[in-house]
Amino acid sequence: MVQFSTDRLDASFAALADATRRGVLERLGSGEASITELAEKFHMTLTGMKKHVGVLEHAGLVTTEKVGRVRTCRIGLRGLEEEAAWIEARRQIWNARFDALDDVVEALKRKEKVDGSQGE
Repeated sequence: MVQFSTDRLDASFAALADATRRGVLERLGSGEASITELAEKFHMTLTGMKKHVGVLEHAGLVTTEKVGRVRTCRIGLRGLEEEAAWIEARRQIWNARFDALDDVVEALKRKEKVDGSQGE
């Protein structure tokens, strides 16, 4: 079984749990932006946006670079492959469970049909 880094998954999912942070990632997908630009786009204070960017940066989803007084943000170098693999493993488990449930339902329907036709 594939081993996943718990700390990395925790940081990534915590970062992705917030709609603003997901929005920041979407925005940065089309190009770099300063903290000020991001704060304006999301109608929040610079301090609030710095906190959001900090969470994304901690998760490795965003990198920042300060040049003079401007801190520029861009999408991080790592992708979400490990997170996607973790989700895919859970999806396979749930699909197997739903398939087993479908088998039970079909067996019950067949039994009901047989029992119903014997009663006539």
